[in-house]
Amino acid sequence: MNELYPIGDVARRTGLSVSAIRFYADEGVVAPTGVTEGGFRRYDVHAIARLELVRTLRDLGAGLDDIRRVVAEESTLHELAARHLRLVEDQLQQFRARRAVLRTIVRQHTPAEQVGLMHKLVSMSDDDRDRLISRFWDFVTDGLDVHPGYLERLRSRRPHLPEEPSTEQLEAWIELAEVVQDEQFRTELRAFFRRAFGTERGKLMATPEMLARAEQRRVLYLEAQAAQQAGVPPDAPQARDIAERMVADSAGFLAAMTGTHDADEARRSMAGFDRARSERTRAALTGTNLMVRYTTLVATINGTPRPDPGKTAAVQEWLAAALRHETT
Repeated sequence: MNELYPIGDVARRTGLSVSAIRFYADEGVVAPTGVTEGGFRRYDVHAIARLELVRTLRDLGAGLDDIRRVVAEESTLHELAARHLRLVEDQLQQFRARRAVLRTIVRQHTPAEQVGLMHKLVSMSDDDRDRLISRFWDFVTDGLDVHPGYLERLRSRRPHLPEEPSTEQLEAWIELAEVVQDEQFRTELRAFFRRAFGTERGKLMATPEMLARAEQRRVLYLEAQAAQQAGVPPDAPQARDIAERMVADSAGFLAAMTGTHDADEARRSMAGFDRARSERTRAALTGTNLMVRYTTLVATINGTPRPDPGKTAAVQEWLAAALRHETT
């Protein structure tokens, strides 16, 4: 015998209120299985199961028409879930953007007139972001007389905000978008590049040959970094081997720049590395610091490793120790 349950029991089983159960019955979503002579509604286990589905769909944000179609099997649960998943993902993206704006306002004590700009920045399309960065590099590299390959390399350093960015990535994008539109930042960076590449030696640095050497040096540095971070002691044969190859690479790099190959000078320079002096020198290099700021923000947005002067200095100290050990 199919037992029928009074509406009060159904409410306790499904978690829906009595008024909600009556509402869904009146709307034709889940009709009662039967009605007593006194007008009391009764529901069997199948109707209760449908009401439990109704409650789940309601809690997931489904509207009445969608619920009605699923219960009536006019629409599949998969179709409804896919449609609502897209809506939820859109809402999450909007909430992340709002949270990024609000956190930036709180952190920077942003004036009211800039709030609208911040919201506009996080709401930009991929094409709008790309055009903003292109205008920035057009300005910075205007009139820069270097190899076209180097210009392309510079312009390739641009942000790619993922489809589901984190709050940190959105905050970095807000800051970057403000930075690349800041007249002082743009002007100082353009002046830096013109100073750096305004001489024959500077132009040589931007040639494909020197860029290839720089990439070779970067790969060797990453090998040194991996060994240092893995705890290889500076007096280990592996450390000494890497340090010797770094010396040879530095000497070759300087020879390509000056025409003079001096391995002893390269060795003395590397072995005499001084972190404090290096930090003072870096702090005085305005243009370099501007590029580090830009590169750091782009790396945060793209989810790639960010420049870390502290880690770089630790590797240089490790290499210096390895070279000094050889002479003892």
